Amino acid sequence: MLYIQSFTFSPVQENTYILYNDEKQCCIIDPGCYFASEEEELKSFIKDHGLTPVLLLNTHCHLDHIFGNRFVQKTFGLKLHLHKLEKQVLDYGPVSGQMWQLPFDNYDGELVYIDENDVIRLGSEELQVLFTPGHSPGHICFYSKPHKFLIGGDVLFNGSVGRTDLPGGDFATLEQSIKTKLYTLPEDVIVYPGHGDSTTIGEEMKTNPFVSMI
Repeated sequence: MLYIQSFTFSPVQENTYILYNDEKQCCIIDPGCYFASEEEELKSFIKDHGLTPVLLLNTHCHLDHIFGNRFVQKTFGLKLHLHKLEKQVLDYGPVSGQMWQLPFDNYDGELVYIDENDVIRLGSEELQVLFTPGHSPGHICFYSKPHKFLIGGDVLFNGSVGRTDLPGGDFATLEQSIKTKLYTLPEDVIVYPGHGDSTTIGEEMKTNPFVSMI
């Protein structure tokens, strides 16, 4: 079984996710903890539930999704897993932080590149990697077919989609990603996005004003 715990962190209100299994192994996805109190909240949840962190994953590397990468690296000794096309976005993070008046120390450890159709294993559980560019050049999502959920980053939101006016963004590419990679999933798959409330594939196919299949 896989369990999901979400946190909303930083002034940007980003959703950070911890996935954990019955063996108490966990992966940390898009740690957006910016303040020391948020770092402590993440660390305390892991400690209080007796979890052992084994994976650090980024759906993409816009600054609000990577604030906590270095903290996770230093605290738990994890290597960052990301798509190779996000390396340039990751490197730009501190510059972006200065522009948004949100300075931070960037991750400086080893990188592990993952791509379309790779499988992320957490014990006996598996997450399929979906390549979903458009919001950023190397955006990926993590899909659990048995448990019918998707950690979707900033591709698809409840009633919206990821912005495409940032460097490397392109709406036509985003639309193609949503239609060919996400809207082909079962309609009852729950989408856990990088911001805001969860939704389902079916709900967004029917009602999303930006990318609809009706």
